[in-house]
Amino acid sequence: MNEFNFDKLFVLDIANNHQGDLNHGLNIIDAMSKIINDNQVDGAIKFQFRQLESFIHPKHRIASKAKHIDRFLTTKLELKDYSTLLDLIKKNNLRAICTPFDESSVDMIVKMKFDYIKVASCSSKDWPLLEKIASAGIPVIASTGGLTISEVDALVSFFEHRGVSLAIMHCVSIYPTPNDKFNLNQIDLFKTRYPKNIIGWSTHEDPNNFLPGQIALAKGAKIFERHIGLETENYKLNAYSSNPDQVDRWIKACLNAEQLISKNVDRIISAEETESLHTLLRGIYINNDIKKGTKISKKDIYFAMPLVEGQIESGKWCNDFIVKKNLKKDDALYYSGVNYPTSSNKNIIKKSIHKAKALLNEAKVVLNSDFNIEVSHHHGVENFEKTGALILNCINREYCKKIIVQLPGQKHPMHFHKRKEETFQVLYGSLETQIDGHIRSLNPGETALIQPGVWHSFWSKNGCVFEEISTTHFDDDSIYSDKKINNLTRKERKTTAEHWGRFEILE
Repeated sequence: MNEFNFDKLFVLDIANNHQGDLNHGLNIIDAMSKIINDNQVDGAIKFQFRQLESFIHPKHRIASKAKHIDRFLTTKLELKDYSTLLDLIKKNNLRAICTPFDESSVDMIVKMKFDYIKVASCSSKDWPLLEKIASAGIPVIASTGGLTISEVDALVSFFEHRGVSLAIMHCVSIYPTPNDKFNLNQIDLFKTRYPKNIIGWSTHEDPNNFLPGQIALAKGAKIFERHIGLETENYKLNAYSSNPDQVDRWIKACLNAEQLISKNVDRIISAEETESLHTLLRGIYINNDIKKGTKISKKDIYFAMPLVEGQIESGKWCNDFIVKKNLKKDDALYYSGVNYPTSSNKNIIKKSIHKAKALLNEAKVVLNSDFNIEVSHHHGVENFEKTGALILNCINREYCKKIIVQLPGQKHPMHFHKRKEETFQVLYGSLETQIDGHIRSLNPGETALIQPGVWHSFWSKNGCVFEEISTTHFDDDSIYSDKKINNLTRKERKTTAEHWGRFEILE
């Protein structure tokens, strides 16, 4: 089974816009291939297969009043023509996708070695066809137009149970789609509800409307689909199919959106932006003459523009500055002119708790107020960002539950428990463990059992939230391989609080 291996994929659905004319189809593919390759993106051309002799009831093959049938019949291409079109797609280094509307078309797709199978919205509850598609061994892209969320649940579970690699397309099956029907927040819902699947956006809006694609990309869609065609004197395009110029502008709009949102989650602050704000900051100035060695207070200073080079800014003020030389009224207070206090243990812990709260928010781990906190700093508070963990004690009876947060780069030292048996289960991020000499990487949902007397340690490169379920916790139950830790009192290696509130009761 192949996987989806692209950053973003632009799918161009030729549908019946080849008009049953091989040369016209070749011209469409040539024009669209140039646009895809010029924009240096992953692109695919998509066909639609229907075996019309069996797909359409015999009584409706001539002069049927049923919608679509006449168009299907009048734009029919032979298999050899599709093979010619497919060869051109491959020659132009594009991917090939096909939507089957009947079981025999799936066999053709497999035989012709298409890269992906597309499930049309109208087929997303056609279980006999879906069963055939699932047996093909080809990754599936499924549109969800007209489906309720419970029906999407069923579709996703169906392919998951059969081991099929599945991408899910939010889709609105109104042609063209008006602005009040897009429901693009569905992409957010799909990302949360189906985190293992790639999410995309299959579009039917006015071909000159590029904003929905940009919003879809910003929301995290990875596949973008449009109907395409080529207008000539003989062939006209429908209201939702894009010509080459519109496809080019659509792709460029999406790429522009990608540039606007940036790929950096933790934003890199440019020197230009820093300088722009720096010119608006206030500096600390002396309010009256001060003698060398004086510990200055708020009444001795004032804040004003401009902030000059080397001056302490207003946001860095604290009550612990001791001046190194005599200062006069209206002098600037410089970093070089004071003994600047280092961060206190309490400030280090505060900052760490802020980071832990943010990581819990990212993990969507919701807590009530009935827990207490242990900040484990085995090598000292000043080294907490390297060695330690933040432990939220939720329950401690015959059974025990803790939520443990490790910040990026933190490690918990090697130790064992004399009485306690515990199981870790990762909720968010990744956790590296060494248990009885065996190193394992745990991802969300994965567990590790640690029995009494077994040496273990754990660490996280990018941050992790995990649950510890155990037998009763005892404060004197941990033995560390580092004898210096064993010689510390519990108060020396842990800071505790009833809850994180406003930190009044941190010890």
